[in-house]
Amino acid sequence: MHLLLIADRDEETRSRIVGFFNGSEYKVIEADSVDVVLRNILKKEASVILLGSEFDGLKAMEIIPLLKRCNQKLTIILISNEESLSLIRRFRKEGIFYHALKPVNGDDRDELRQVVQCAFHNTTDRRLSQKSPTGEL
Repeated sequence: MHLLLIADRDEETRSRIVGFFNGSEYKVIEADSVDVVLRNILKKEASVILLGSEFDGLKAMEIIPLLKRCNQKLTIILISNEESLSLIRRFRKEGIFYHALKPVNGDDRDELRQVVQCAFHNTTDRRLSQKSPTGEL
């Protein structure tokens, strides 16, 4: 079972997102502190994280490089209402997989589900291609 880590300082947003994925094919872990996030990332238990824009007094731009150093294969989906194109480009340069606005309606939830599904699909493909001696499936 895939492990999905949901890290956001806003308890309401975090709980809402956890609710979207309850009963899904993913095991969901909520994180309300950087140490919980790092513990899961260092143990390589979580391969996909939904990360809020600010967490434990650190901005996403500070956390993302740290997470990538701990696990380069980690897929980061940034959940933020940030709309500055230059900032979004910087996030992408740091290695985020996707940027989504905080979900407020059914369309947003569907988008989030599809993005998470795609992220896990990509991580599975990467693992399978690494196991293949020729790099092919």
